[in-house]
Amino acid sequence: MPKPRSQQISLSDTPYYHICSRTVRKAYLCGVNEETGVNYEHRRNWIEQRIFQLSQVFAIDICAHAVMHNHLHLVLHVDSEQVKKWTTLEVLTRWHKLFKGTHLTRQYQHKHSLCTVELDMVEATTLVYKQRLLDISWFMRTLNEPIARQANKEDNCTGHFWEGRFKSQALLDEGALLSCMAYVDLNPVRAGIAPTPEQSSFTSIQLRIKAAVKGEQPIRLLAFKGHEQQGNASGIPFNLKDYLTLVDETGRMIREDKCGVIHANTIKMLSRLHISEEGWLKLTKNFEGIFTGAVGTAEHLCEFTEHVGLKRTHGITNAQACLNSA
Repeated sequence: MPKPRSQQISLSDTPYYHICSRTVRKAYLCGVNEETGVNYEHRRNWIEQRIFQLSQVFAIDICAHAVMHNHLHLVLHVDSEQVKKWTTLEVLTRWHKLFKGTHLTRQYQHKHSLCTVELDMVEATTLVYKQRLLDISWFMRTLNEPIARQANKEDNCTGHFWEGRFKSQALLDEGALLSCMAYVDLNPVRAGIAPTPEQSSFTSIQLRIKAAVKGEQPIRLLAFKGHEQQGNASGIPFNLKDYLTLVDETGRMIREDKCGVIHANTIKMLSRLHISEEGWLKLTKNFEGIFTGAVGTAEHLCEFTEHVGLKRTHGITNAQACLNSA
């Protein structure tokens, strides 16, 4: 039986989550349907643009994404600190980019005069909207519903386009985050859709590589900040160059027709995260198969289990084998 979201998401434990959403009835997000010959490649653009549009509205950043033939992967960062700085007007302005809101919230945004009771109602509504703009379920609902309607219209059919529930995994520590991002970024290479990460269209890794060539980071993705600048700065706690090198070397190793090796410098990075080379390859090849729920070291999994009220800690054995292994 699927777990309720309250047992899958705990912002007090981690702001990072791996999300996977799959289509039903053999529906295609992109690529060519071999059974019908119909090309759905243009749908990649639909979903990528929608992801980035929503990240500008919600307090949710995109760490990694990959749009596949019949599913999509996201690694999300929920920025609770950002929301604390939002004024009532900013919350309503963001919400109204996606939804109509209420008559009073629209009046407030347009700076019409409101009485005290009306202002109190606006503030109460704003609190509800603020929580929704932090909510991964609302993010995915707002992402998937328009895509489903658009695809159904194009396919001239009705009914479900997506599976009823998206899969959510809490990424409890740096090792879990790093391995999950690499798993997502290497999805097209592993599936044989693209020969290299830089040729993997509609993925975060391609955007990061294109920007890195110019000495930049893509503004639509959460930036890498490096360990030396952690502090209070918002960003992924790894060095971008190290991450790109690690993904490239891993991609060479998981391709059957190419030989590759993880070099000494990146082995040091894995050792710092207590991940062996063998454990790393297992994670980047079969992350979802190894962990069906939250991901992290055995210690972090036990803490997460207690906080969300689960009776049993899942994934302890695999955590010890893959994330406590160096």
